[in-house]
Amino acid sequence: MISFFTIDARRTALLAAAVLVGGVALAAQQAGTGPYRVIQRAKVGGEGGWDYLYADAAGRRLYIPRGGPARVTVFDLDSLQPVGEIPDVSGQGVAVDSKSSHGFVSGKPVSMFDTKTMKVIKTIDVGDARPDGIVLDPATQRIYTFSHPTKSAVAIDASDGTVAGTIDLGGTPEQGVVDGNGMLYVVMQEAEGSVTAVDTKTMKAIGHYPFGDKGGRCNGLALDAKNGVLFAACGASGTPADRMKPAMVILSAKDGHIITTLPLAGSSDGAAFNPSTMEAFSTHGNGTLTVIKETSPTTFEVEQNLDTMFGARTVTFDGKTNHVLTMAQEFDAPAAGGAPGGRGRGAAVPGSFTLLAIGR
Repeated sequence: MISFFTIDARRTALLAAAVLVGGVALAAQQAGTGPYRVIQRAKVGGEGGWDYLYADAAGRRLYIPRGGPARVTVFDLDSLQPVGEIPDVSGQGVAVDSKSSHGFVSGKPVSMFDTKTMKVIKTIDVGDARPDGIVLDPATQRIYTFSHPTKSAVAIDASDGTVAGTIDLGGTPEQGVVDGNGMLYVVMQEAEGSVTAVDTKTMKAIGHYPFGDKGGRCNGLALDAKNGVLFAACGASGTPADRMKPAMVILSAKDGHIITTLPLAGSSDGAAFNPSTMEAFSTHGNGTLTVIKETSPTTFEVEQNLDTMFGARTVTFDGKTNHVLTMAQEFDAPAAGGAPGGRGRGAAVPGSFTLLAIGR
């Protein structure tokens, strides 16, 4: 996952898919109701591209890497107001280890910073890898970053920033989740999606769960750790002749058995799970969010399709407030015969970068 607006051409395809399904998604939204709403919009401004956002629930900070110029912007997780920046750091995502008070930015190189001073401690060479997605495994106190071109995960010791090893994932990795007991699951982006299961104690892949025609072009992954259920948010499903159907593939974390699939309101680029309410969330570039309710470990339903903001495609979850957070930017209307901003949209409105908190 690379910056939505400035860095990777892959985002062009993602946004195009979102636009194609947008009409269907919005029609579904108009027909649906549910408990969630956008409870806070903070127009914080700041120029440049972005990708992931990360909620540090314990430290009450929200981290967002930005481009142009490269830096990590830091916000108060409760007020959504700016509290500082980590300058001259380029990357896609952030993960924080509260035990060591170290944060990591998944760029090339990986940057390690002090969460108290918001200053870079060191940079970490990861060889040929190009870190994108990132996650902390508290069971081993290691950070895992995911690299598209090398199809691997690089493990980094969170206490001192040393590289602990590299894991072959057997596919193009995107989002990863951990169960807190030594298992890491990573969703793959291929046309036919899959999840790779990794034992973080041995740092070896021990399972590969293919989706077949159930889902592909998957960017989001969430986990119900208690019941061992994975939620893979995919941009496509169905036969090769009919693939423009975004879907949530719900499967067993134990053996990869697909339990069911449910429709999403748009092409997803992120997923999260709330264990308190037993709900999974998927955010989409067309400005919608789908909420899926787990009524039992084998029974699931689409609870709500919510309007958010066009371009609000990545997501993070705050376990203290039970809020889902996403972000987007406003655009001028496209000009006739072409869009100044490219990819079917007008020019970005200066200072319009906005954080959204979603809750009940």
